[in-house]
Parts: sequence; C-alpha cells; structure tokens
Amino acid sequence: MSARPPRPARRRLVPSFLRHVGPGVVTGAADDDPSGIATYTQAGAQFGTSVLWTVFLSLPFMIAIQLVSARIGRQSGRGITANLREHMPRPVLLMIVALLVVANTINIAADIAAMGEALQLVVGGGSHLHALVFGLLTVLLQVFVPYRRLAPLLKWLTLTLFVYVAVAFTVHIPWSKVLHDLVLPSVQLSPAFWTTIVAVLGTTISPYLFFWQAAQEVEEMRLRGIRAGQEPESVVRRALRRVRMDTIVGMTFSNGIAFFVMLSAAIVLHGAGITDVQTSAQAALALRPLAGELAFLLFALGIIATGMLAVPVLASSSAYAMAEALSWPEGLERHWREAKEFYAIIAVATLVGTGLNFSPIDPMKALYWSAVINGIVSVPIMAAMMLLAGNPAVMGRLTVRRKTRWLGWGAVLVMCGAVAMMGRDLVR
Repeated sequence: MSARPPRPARRRLVPSFLRHVGPGVVTGAADDDPSGIATYTQAGAQFGTSVLWTVFLSLPFMIAIQLVSARIGRQSGRGITANLREHMPRPVLLMIVALLVVANTINIAADIAAMGEALQLVVGGGSHLHALVFGLLTVLLQVFVPYRRLAPLLKWLTLTLFVYVAVAFTVHIPWSKVLHDLVLPSVQLSPAFWTTIVAVLGTTISPYLFFWQAAQEVEEMRLRGIRAGQEPESVVRRALRRVRMDTIVGMTFSNGIAFFVMLSAAIVLHGAGITDVQTSAQAALALRPLAGELAFLLFALGIIATGMLAVPVLASSSAYAMAEALSWPEGLERHWREAKEFYAIIAVATLVGTGLNFSPIDPMKALYWSAVINGIVSVPIMAAMMLLAGNPAVMGRLTVRRKTRWLGWGAVLVMCGAVAMMGRDLVR
C-alpha cells in the first residue's frame, strides 16, 4: 500500500493565517483595554440596549482611519510621526506628541489600576501590590523580549477577549429586543446620553492606535528585510491586500467584543437597575451576584488579559511617536542598547503610570481628562494622516482609494463633532 500523500495546504492553513493577521488584529484587540471595557460597561449599564448601535456606527470609520495608518507605514516604511515631521511645523508636532504621551500615561495608570483590582477580586491581596507587579512585568516584556517573539505573544493574547463573548452567553439574552434596538435605534436628548456617545466614539477611535499600527507595519518590513520603494508594484499590491484584510478583521473583532461587553452590561446591570459603574473591576463585582460566579471570573480574568495586551501598546506607541519626532533610533526589534531613549520612554511611561496608583490622583478621574486630550489631539492627527494618504510623495502611485478617503474624512468629522460636544459639556 502506498503512503498517504502529504497535505501541505492543510498544514499551512494556521501558519498562513497567523502570518497574514498581525498588526491590525493586535491593534483592534488593544482598543478593548480595561478602560475601554469600563466605558462600554458604563454605556450598557446606564442606557441598556439603546446604545448598542454605536459600535456599528463607529466601525466603518475605525476601519478607514486604521487602514490609512497601516498603509502609511507599509508604503512609506516609516511611522506616522516620521512622516508628519516633514509636513508639519516642529513645535506643533512636538506639542501633539507630548499631549499623546501624557494621555497614554494616564490611560496606562487606569489600565494597571483595573488589572490590580481585578486580580485582588480573584485571589485577594493588595491591589496596589498587584498593580506594581503588572507595571514591572510589562516593562520587562517590552525591553527584553524582541519584537519577533513579542508579536506572536500579543497575537495569542487577543484570543483572551473571547471571554467577553462567553460572559454574554452565561445569561439569558432577549434577542428580539436587541435586534429591535439595533434596527430602530433610539436617541435621547439628555446631556448624559450624548456624553456617553462621545465617550464610546473616543474610546473606539484613539490616537495611540494610529501610531502603533503604522509602527508595527514598519517593524514587520524590517523583519523581512523589505525596503520601501524597492518592491515591484505587484508585490506592494499583494501586501496592501494583506493589510486590508488584517485591518478589517482586527477592527471588526474589536467592535464585536465591545458589542458583547455592552450587551452583557445592558442585560445584567441595567436590567437590575445598576446604572453607575465607574471601573471594569466594579463591573466584574456587580456581575457576581446577578450573573453568577462564572461570569464574574471570566470578566475579571479578561480585564487582566486585556491589560497585558493594551499597556505595551500604549507605552510603545508613546515611544514610537516621541522617538520619531526627535529622530532617535526606535523599534521593539532593536536591542535596548541600540535604542536607549526609545526604551527609556517605554519604561518611564509605564512606571509613571503605575506610580499614579500610589498618589492622591484618582486614575479613573484622570482618565476623563485623558479622553478629552485624546479627542482634541486625534482631530489634527487624523486630518494630517488623510493628507499624507493622498500625497504621492508619501504613498507613491498607490494612494488610498476614494471610498477609504471619504470614510477617513468622515472619521475626522465625527471626531470633530465629538470634540465640540465635549467642549460644550466642559463649559457648562
């Protein structure tokens, strides 16, 4: 009897998938950080299923702007800040980067605080001690684990977000009401409702994600020895198809998780009359008596896992932006001796964020101002990115398509509206 012929296509299926989805999927997953989980939970708890439509509204805009950032990195071989440095006054660029670093550091503080509180709920002990351990661990991962090993780890961490899908299915969901509210969304005229919409949009479309995804496309090029402008057009087009698939999958995955988090809060917390949940750890604790021990445990462990994914993305995006603005060597694949300033920014941002948990400053209250800063900073960054995406000097002959261009500028207008509404609430 002859030997069974090999089946290479089946064997290559999983490795091929892991090769073709990377920066986009990790970026999308990092958007569902503990602070984001808290925002989605608060939205569902406060307004029930009537706000579920927001995750579908933001999806096309999120895909478009992240696709633009990924293409800028892949086609130019440089990150967002490195490209902006040639097209923006230096003082303006440095101010934007400084605001980004401040906002990211506050976000790191809130995420690490949530991770510490979540672990305290599961195993006991002091939340501050747990937070310190998480802060040190994430610094060590970024400084001493090269990108070629860190990237697969981040990819596998994205799978932990499925725990929020599992949480939703541990409770009874009235799907007829959910579908009704999705098809016929309701809009309230109260300031609280619009503030929540702004918070959801600001959480979904965050500036640090632009810098991270573009930088990771550049890292992938370096790993493969690819130089921008030296590839045949057919190879570039094939790479852009991969970028497109990666980004669409990543952003759809991100908003899908946000939908299930919001849905769980709407059914369990809003249904029980619990409408004020300030942190993701509070959400996990509130779920315990209402949805059972399993839902509580899954939700709490999900906070820790998403934090382990999001904190390196937040810190690294700050480092990429600052290093590119100041022409310093950068890259997670470089040894720390080759890029001391880059890794110093990662360490300082993470450790300062961790240290805020030991100060009188409330990280969750500071997160509000982080959202304000992110909202303000995102508008000029997104507008500049759209100008870069249509510039042949940056993108070559393959500038972004008309559909992506329209949606990208639509995202700019949406964030402009969000900033205007935040400004209105601030002056009241």
